[in-house]
Amino acid sequence: MNRRVLSLFRPYAGRVLLITGLIGLSAGLGTAVPFLTRAMVDQGLLAPGGPRAGLLAALLGATAAAAAAAGGIGVLQAHLSSRMGQDVLERLRTDLYAHLQRLPLTFFTGTRTGEIQARVIGDVAEVQSVAGATVPAMLANVVTCLATTACLVALSWRLALVSICLLPAAAWLTARVATHQRRVVAAVQRSRAEMNVIAEETLSVSGILLARVFGRQDHGVRRFGDESRRLAGLQVRAAVGAQALGAALQALFLVAPAVVYLAAGLGRPPTPGTLLAFTSLQARLFLPAGQLMQVAVQFRAATAVFERIFEYLDRRPSVVDGPGAVAARRDAVRGEIALTGVTFRYGGHAVLRDVTLRIRPGQFAAVVGESGSGKTTLAHLVMRLHDPDEGVVTLDGVDVRRLTRDSLAALFGVVTQEPVLFHATVADNLRYAKAAATAGELEAACRAARIHDRVVRLPDGYDSMVGERGSRLSGGEKQRLAIARAILNDPPVLILDEATSALDAESERQVQEALTPLLPGRTTLVVTHRPDTVRAADVIFVLHEGRLVEQGRHEELLAKGGRYAELVHRLPERGGSVGAVPAGP
Repeated sequence: MNRRVLSLFRPYAGRVLLITGLIGLSAGLGTAVPFLTRAMVDQGLLAPGGPRAGLLAALLGATAAAAAAAGGIGVLQAHLSSRMGQDVLERLRTDLYAHLQRLPLTFFTGTRTGEIQARVIGDVAEVQSVAGATVPAMLANVVTCLATTACLVALSWRLALVSICLLPAAAWLTARVATHQRRVVAAVQRSRAEMNVIAEETLSVSGILLARVFGRQDHGVRRFGDESRRLAGLQVRAAVGAQALGAALQALFLVAPAVVYLAAGLGRPPTPGTLLAFTSLQARLFLPAGQLMQVAVQFRAATAVFERIFEYLDRRPSVVDGPGAVAARRDAVRGEIALTGVTFRYGGHAVLRDVTLRIRPGQFAAVVGESGSGKTTLAHLVMRLHDPDEGVVTLDGVDVRRLTRDSLAALFGVVTQEPVLFHATVADNLRYAKAAATAGELEAACRAARIHDRVVRLPDGYDSMVGERGSRLSGGEKQRLAIARAILNDPPVLILDEATSALDAESERQVQEALTPLLPGRTTLVVTHRPDTVRAADVIFVLHEGRLVEQGRHEELLAKGGRYAELVHRLPERGGSVGAVPAGP
């Protein structure tokens, strides 16, 4: 794990070398000060014949210059270290976000949104100290310790040996605390993620509405408060552990000079200046050594956070561009869709079983069946959001796995049961499908979807904010705006996944009227559990428990008296049919 964390800095090897050089220069200037101090004592204050004021002044100037230079170099080194840390952090955050974009839908259906947000934002922010401060601090302390040890040996190898022998005790204390801190930090991160989940679930528009409808605000407050108190307790434990280590190391370092004095008295004592310089340098050894040990604790504790990040980065996308994948030529796409012997399993359960069907170019096709029959999964396979476990899905006779994902995605316009709208303007939501769309193209798409007149009545027209998840629009208006977005890029294939099933009868009629003129000239696949809404389809495919059990036109399937007829007779009539000519006033 530590090697993997350090590998994040590999692209910045040149900057690391520069920082290390500056640290070495700063450490060299710092270690020169005790030698200047020795000269001031032995040759300036205690010189035969009395103090030498001129020499003392010169040595004072040299000491001030060395200290100022070391301080200036330290500021430059800190700037470079912080910049490098932020670059590492930004790259890690962006890589994680980009990687999540490529993970299969099954990952997102099985993971809470708040948990994902906690890792992308909270966990990456937690490692900021490691990237921006901990690793540079490790370098600085290692260089300082090595330089100081060399100077101590130069002053008195015997006393240097005594000082170095004190370090194992500090190392033992650090190792004990490090193990404790790592467990606590991991628990802190889990608690923060849980708080993020609670906030995301209960502070959304739907969460607030649900709590008020059922009078459960107090329940949410208690749940959040319990987790908040747990987090506070964990953070106290982490703070106490760090302080305990600091106190133990401080006590050890305070005793160290006395040990040196004792060792000096047992043999031939050094000069007063040498002894003073040695104890000054000893502080420069023990202080960075103690900091290095504390940094080691922080680094080891931070590995718990890195493990959470790397856990996501180690997940492999299930749908990737294969070797030799080519971009689909939009101008050459006819829109023929075929599934041959397709089986798809999720969690060991077969959602689709040996499905074979064909949709001709420009055809209006429908997939019907009860909930759980595999309808939406079939649509996802057509768009290559999943790959089949067995069989093949083709577009115009080409296996979709031989087409690049980006070029394939550009061929589809999709409208789902719950339209996804961002808290942004109408124009921004529309341009999500076509970033370079002009104002004229936006208006044309909205007119085609029968939503333009409503948009222009909004306070700022196309620059009006739609609210969280489109909360400022009705269900039918949100759906028609989603239709406008889907057709903005004039896709050759249009997929409607339960696009009207959640609407009331009037909203459903309006959406169907918006859809009807958009279907000719493009292949359309409608997914629904209500067969009465797709009576005008050119072909209807009936799924039952993942198998294709019937196919044909509405009248043909009704006459058979099979599964389709059973679905039609079971469900009440609600409105018109998608693709049907709307009734006059």
